[in-house]
Amino acid sequence: LNLVYIARSYGLTEVADYWEQVIKMNDYQKRRFAENIVQKLFNTVSGKKIAILGWAFKKDTNDTRESAAIYVADYLLNEQAELWVYDPKVKAEQVYADLDYLNTRSEAENRCLVKVVNDPYQAMDDAHAVAILTEWDEFKTYDWQKVYEGMKKPAFLFDGRNVVNRKEIEVLGFSFQGVGREL
Repeated sequence: LNLVYIARSYGLTEVADYWEQVIKMNDYQKRRFAENIVQKLFNTVSGKKIAILGWAFKKDTNDTRESAAIYVADYLLNEQAELWVYDPKVKAEQVYADLDYLNTRSEAENRCLVKVVNDPYQAMDDAHAVAILTEWDEFKTYDWQKVYEGMKKPAFLFDGRNVVNRKEIEVLGFSFQGVGREL
């Protein structure tokens, strides 16, 4: 957005238009990821527990500005999903502040539909789906067999950052969907 503003202020209309289209494509990809979750969960996530792994916009930071997780979560909340969020560095107050800033629901609704936890296994226990939205290295080392056993079946794993090994996850029994990978 800053590039768009700067380019426009210098009269570089085509450059500004280009970067504006990049923003639109990024927004489309976030919406598409969330829509895919709803579709794969039999066209409804209402009342379903979805674990969100990662809230920061990239690993090794607590910076959430323009994080994809915010917009994916907002879409799922609009579909009445119950979200359980785990991020190793982002605090609960920041998650709620990010959702409140969008102003698509009341603060009370956000706190009712979203639980922020300090234990990833708690977030994934009894979940219908897990969505990986930040590429934290620790996600690669989880006991995915334990996760699978504790989830509702069919157990869905949506890897938005290509963190886990698809073949290993599918052998465990997960229904897996990665970004940019064949179905």
